[in-house]
Amino acid sequence: MGKKAGHAPLMEALIRYRDKENASFHVPGHKNGQVYEHEDIASLLQEVMSIDATEITGLDDLHHPEDVIREGQELAAKCFGAEESFWLVGGSTVGNLAMILTVCTRPGDILLVQRNVHKSVLNGLMLSGATAVFLEPEIDTLSGLAVAPSTDTVKAALKAYPSAKGVLLTLPNYYGMGYDLKTTAKVCHAAHVPLLVDEAHGAHYGLHSRLPASALSCGADVVVQSTHKMLPAMTMGAMLHVQGERVQRELLRQRLAMVQSSSPSYPLMASLDLARWHIDVHGEEAFTKGLAAVDAFRKGLEQLPRFRLVEPTRQAKRGEEAHKDSSEGLEGERTSEYSTQDPFKIVLYDTLGVLDGFGLKHELETYGCIPEMSDEKHVVLLFTLGSTARDASHLLQALVHINNDIRFKKAVGERGSMELEQHGLDYDFSTWNNDRMTAYSNPVEFGLQPISPEQIEVVPVEDSAGRIAAEMIIPYPPGIPLLYAGEKITEANALRMRRLRELGAKWQGVADESMLTIRVFRLE
Repeated sequence: MGKKAGHAPLMEALIRYRDKENASFHVPGHKNGQVYEHEDIASLLQEVMSIDATEITGLDDLHHPEDVIREGQELAAKCFGAEESFWLVGGSTVGNLAMILTVCTRPGDILLVQRNVHKSVLNGLMLSGATAVFLEPEIDTLSGLAVAPSTDTVKAALKAYPSAKGVLLTLPNYYGMGYDLKTTAKVCHAAHVPLLVDEAHGAHYGLHSRLPASALSCGADVVVQSTHKMLPAMTMGAMLHVQGERVQRELLRQRLAMVQSSSPSYPLMASLDLARWHIDVHGEEAFTKGLAAVDAFRKGLEQLPRFRLVEPTRQAKRGEEAHKDSSEGLEGERTSEYSTQDPFKIVLYDTLGVLDGFGLKHELETYGCIPEMSDEKHVVLLFTLGSTARDASHLLQALVHINNDIRFKKAVGERGSMELEQHGLDYDFSTWNNDRMTAYSNPVEFGLQPISPEQIEVVPVEDSAGRIAAEMIIPYPPGIPLLYAGEKITEANALRMRRLRELGAKWQGVADESMLTIRVFRLE
């Protein structure tokens, strides 16, 4: 069967399946949606249920693909620049689990891991019984936001731990911030270890000239992408891409079968097929409308000097261009810094500080604009290839209303000029680890053995500094752990927990959802 770019093999097979109207004597139990034929409440799902099939003749098998799924994955590999691609039906989470379980095969295997990673990475470390060496991320000095470890940090950690099985980074971060990975990939490969990248928020990278380069094009060995985040797949639809010989492909397939459902959703897989098809058919034009929308928003925002965006400095951008023209040698090359920004990620803040990130998010929601997430200072809003000029206008009008809201007029007057440019922070986001004297941590052992209740006591968050956390503390979104079990709680950690609590942050992994208390290890 020819692999035509304008071809969506699984989606087409599912349409043929639906149109035949065969009698179903197989799962799922809703029988192509007919159980809900007279239920108005189910009308939204009935069309999707008509293609919600299973591994029957003609529809292939995700865990042993030979036909339409195999072809769809091969087309995805060609589209995204991989040697081999795998569809994921459990989001980037299962991709992160699988690549860690593939690289770390024995308890105690060392993996160099960026500190500000998604919780799924820590879960992967637990499942594999790996030992992590956490790499400190570089901090953007203007926003205070953590980006990713520098190439120098990666190189130093590889030298200190030559038995490491690999390096795992997250780029871009949740704010769309990143840097060119080429030098980091060279450093990893010079040390004969694979570079694993959680590129959940960068599935669209490399697909348009205005977008940053993809991790694969920079030399990463395994890359996980959430195709549902910035490309038009359904929620939970993701892909894992692999190239080179540094990762065992057969073991990777086995690990994927372990962590993915044996009954994968066919509508979800079809949406992955369609997302790739859309890119193949439309090319860069697929992004034209979305980029025009975000450009219109940026232009309109110039008329509202109170609100500004987090962006790379001109100096960083110039450094990135110089880096592209540098020599191929490893020594003397420019190290990593925040130099690339996803144009679709709008990271907005109030220059006057009248509204913190949570407050600004709440006000935007009042006007029908629903952001992706917020932190103490920023609101993150996502434009994508599906965004329109109407969306941009709606957001601008909401900000105009917020700017003119009488409730904030007094506070604005007290803060002074609307032209205030300083974007300082009252919290040091860089305090990710216990020891700021080095760029990487001591080895941290992970495993599945639960902490005994006799080892735990509960203390007020206000009194927690200096104690050892006995639970994972995860502000959500974005799902990046502030603390993991076994980590020492610093004064800055305790301050941030209190601050987030006061601002109304939501939490995962905590015993006390009010965050008045925290579980810690008993003192010996």
